Amino acid sequence: MASPSLEHTPLTRLKGVGPALEKKLSHLGIRNVLDLLFHLPLRYEDRTQVHAIGRVAIGEHVQLQGEVVSTSIQFGRRRSLLCVIRDNSGVISLRFFHFSAAQKDGLRPGSLLRCYGEVRRGRTGMEIYHPEYRIVDKADELPVESTLTAIYPATDGLQQGRFRSLIKQALALMEKGIEVREYLPTGLLERFGLAPLNEAIRLSHQPPVEAAVSWSDYGGSPGQRRLAFEELLAHRLCMRRFRQHVLGEEAPRLAANERLQVALLAQFPFELTQAQRRVGLEIQRDLDSGHPMLRLLQGDVGSGKTVVAALAALHAIGAGHQVALMAPTEILAEQHLSNFSRWFSPLGIAVGWLSGKSKGQQRCQQLQALASGDCQLVVGTHALFQEGVDYRSLGLIVIDEQHRFGVHQRLALRQKAVSKTLNPHQLIMTATPIPRTLAMSAYADLDCSIIDELPPGRVPVNTAIVSSDRRSTVIERIEKACLAGQQAYWVCTMIDESELMQCQAAEATAELLKQQLPGINVGLIHGRMKSDDKAAIMAGFSSGATQLLVATTVIEVGVDVPNASLMVIENPERLGLSQLHQLRGRIGRGHAASHCILLYQAPLSHAGKTRLRVLRESNDGFYIAQKDLELRGPGQVLGTQQTGVMNFRVADIARDASLLEDVREASELLQEQQPELVEPLISRWLGDNVDYANV
Repeated sequence: MASPSLEHTPLTRLKGVGPALEKKLSHLGIRNVLDLLFHLPLRYEDRTQVHAIGRVAIGEHVQLQGEVVSTSIQFGRRRSLLCVIRDNSGVISLRFFHFSAAQKDGLRPGSLLRCYGEVRRGRTGMEIYHPEYRIVDKADELPVESTLTAIYPATDGLQQGRFRSLIKQALALMEKGIEVREYLPTGLLERFGLAPLNEAIRLSHQPPVEAAVSWSDYGGSPGQRRLAFEELLAHRLCMRRFRQHVLGEEAPRLAANERLQVALLAQFPFELTQAQRRVGLEIQRDLDSGHPMLRLLQGDVGSGKTVVAALAALHAIGAGHQVALMAPTEILAEQHLSNFSRWFSPLGIAVGWLSGKSKGQQRCQQLQALASGDCQLVVGTHALFQEGVDYRSLGLIVIDEQHRFGVHQRLALRQKAVSKTLNPHQLIMTATPIPRTLAMSAYADLDCSIIDELPPGRVPVNTAIVSSDRRSTVIERIEKACLAGQQAYWVCTMIDESELMQCQAAEATAELLKQQLPGINVGLIHGRMKSDDKAAIMAGFSSGATQLLVATTVIEVGVDVPNASLMVIENPERLGLSQLHQLRGRIGRGHAASHCILLYQAPLSHAGKTRLRVLRESNDGFYIAQKDLELRGPGQVLGTQQTGVMNFRVADIARDASLLEDVREASELLQEQQPELVEPLISRWLGDNVDYANV
């Protein structure tokens, strides 16, 4: 008979856990006792000593013990409860803005009280706001903690004291022999210097005093390091397993169609770079392998990824299959439609369009062309995989700016193509370079190609950081440039992430600039405009009729106007570095010297100054992406608010980057030597989220 496991021990086994508390815990993803033990602290507090009141300083987090001198209700801008305590070294006030009559009555003068909190400067001198406290029985001295005190991510109605009590009970069950199963072999633990799992869990919740107090800078704590390692290992194993599954499937062999490729290349007034040729051959080998291609194509802004994707598309079309190219925004999709129509129409290839705004007869005709195979390449947004869209023979999917799509959206498009006889190839493109450490974990299921060379003639963009106090000077510079025959962008951002707010800001800015620049033709584009209106605006800007284009961040990708050599980005401190680099990539595409002005709102935070300085000093997308990762974390770089990828419980890619090489090696060893441990590890850490890898 199998021994009991904390993975199958219900929370109701713990004292005080009834249906109501069980429901609150489930909101935090805690459904059994093991989940509770894996719910690790955000940080720690040192309550291993009692400080003398007379020796504390402003800003310190301290534990104090003293006799209650007085308790009173204070009236001012906010009603508050003030409790004054003293020891033999001094006095201090405790202030509560949220309190009850019972709480006031409990803090009786003469009581002995122990509390913990941050010392601040208040109306009565030194004060602590809302300290955690308890009344101490004078006859029975309360011992201090022997380990650091954990502070947990919590939810409404679940206080820290209650959380610590539950964790203490769960640790006691573990000590009594209800095991947390150890899936990592002893040899592997020794090879990588990892603590046993039980010890790692205990150290994470009750670290010794000498451990680092901050969770985000844990200083190599063996407990947290071990748990982060196991979680990263589970994620990598999941993606590698999917990779192996895909390699076992069949896909159409798409041999190179030299006639079509030569005809396409003859249209271009340039030669492919060595990097484009190398990546093209990597893709060609995949397409002709008989197994589904899963390849991530990275390249900096303007490196020529779209041309490489077009050559890949000709493999599929030449072999009698269809291609779907999906982009996250209509503006980017329309840019692709314009390019592919211009390139493919002379080759006799039918290019189609499908977006959420495609309606009526136009939509019906497009759906019929896809189902019959008459449409050989279709460009669009997420509408490409909506219900009712069927393909006769979808052989290649190209996804641009993939991190902007939710995982389920990408999965749905792939499933549309999978049939008993056909499994599609996938080419995933991004102009947001993924740092190597991030790619090792987030994209372990993909082969990776990098176009690490820009076409000759690309002009480096000069970047300046300017305070909004000098806005009038910036407007004068734009006027001078436009009157000299150049074109410019003015990009508006908003604190509010809603598209409506961004559009309203852009509209107001456009009106203001029209008044201030009467001799300049000012255009406006944003995501809420009709497709025809956006196309007309972009056509006017491309032709040079519009000199200054006011836009939201919808122009971040896909817009290519070589004569545009000046860009102003308002409030750049609100955007990530990679997004700013994308925006800046819209200029520097012609021969004129190009300038990007980051018009920030003073005062800038230290972090804001650091980020904008990185952009000013470098035009290297990979360096900028690495800095973005260090400064903002993997969630922001990958856009995981949408995707659900990399939603770690314990690990942090930026902090734990040093573990990734060992994790890669450990995953190979485990798969070779003890493959039966792979499934339990994945199940423990990913649970119901395993489907995210099937993209």
